[in-house]
Amino acid sequence: MAAPGVRCLWRVLAPSRGWVFHGLDQRLAAAPALVSASPPARFYAAAAKPAKKGSQNTKKEETKKKPVTRRRPLMSKPVDDVYLTWLYKRPSYELEKAVEMLKKFQELDFTNPKQFVYINVFLDMALQKKKKVEPFSSTVLLPYRFTDEINRVLVFTENEQEAEIARENGAAVVGGVELIKWILEDEIQVDSYVAVPEIMPKLIPLRGKLKRKYPNTRKNSLGHDIPQMLKFYKEGLQYSVEEEDVIKTRIARLDMPAEQIIANLKTVINDICTFKPSTYDPIVQKLVIRSATSEGLMLRLNGILPQVEKEGEGEEVEEEEKENAEDEEKPAQ
Repeated sequence: MAAPGVRCLWRVLAPSRGWVFHGLDQRLAAAPALVSASPPARFYAAAAKPAKKGSQNTKKEETKKKPVTRRRPLMSKPVDDVYLTWLYKRPSYELEKAVEMLKKFQELDFTNPKQFVYINVFLDMALQKKKKVEPFSSTVLLPYRFTDEINRVLVFTENEQEAEIARENGAAVVGGVELIKWILEDEIQVDSYVAVPEIMPKLIPLRGKLKRKYPNTRKNSLGHDIPQMLKFYKEGLQYSVEEEDVIKTRIARLDMPAEQIIANLKTVINDICTFKPSTYDPIVQKLVIRSATSEGLMLRLNGILPQVEKEGEGEEVEEEEKENAEDEEKPAQ
């Protein structure tokens, strides 16, 4: 016997729609199991399966949904004294103008005229083939001293006469191999270390401890001229690379003449530039000067960075000078 539900459905729909089926009941009765097992007919589309997380479709949909924030182009120069700084390009100044502005800021703010002047130097440490300049530290003797502070210097020597010279020239600590244990245990801490060449083989245990401060000929901390080394490290300005690509150091006092401040700044920049070969882009990318109480002023690098002669320029200049000299020697016709 046919399924009653199916037979009733066709009997109801057939007369109203004009359908004629001959022997339908007999066929349904003959295969009741087939009719009951067949799934119901669907007159709608199947729901799409949700895309897996991380697929390309979901990524495209997410990027479409995210609103694209477009930053307004920065304006070049404000027209008023009060303005939103993030809407304008940061202005840059010539070095002489910037120093003059710092002095004027101090007068207007009634701050300490003897406050220190600082520079922030942003570096490009990149070299070829994903290599880069390793973070470094250095000491430079400025042409104009701006503080009475004296750095503490230790002198390694086992010669009694050299030790006496070191004490007379203001060494904080003088000694030989016996100092190694105290340095490793942090019982002795000074700003710089200098040594004579004869004692260097015995100082190898300190290489890992002192690192950048380990005596070195290139850093003027290894040699026989103890008075000169002591003067250099006692009065020299010490600086180092921070945060991988920034140097922050003080260079002068604000009450010093502008010429002296400029001379000290250029001396420090020239020393920094020696740590990257001149065949690459300049290591100094951005330079900011400020006083202890003022805002930072970005400087234009033209005239501050040391000028490097390109290969062949020196020869061309010499050839031109020779030609000019020969022309002068020729008698007038």
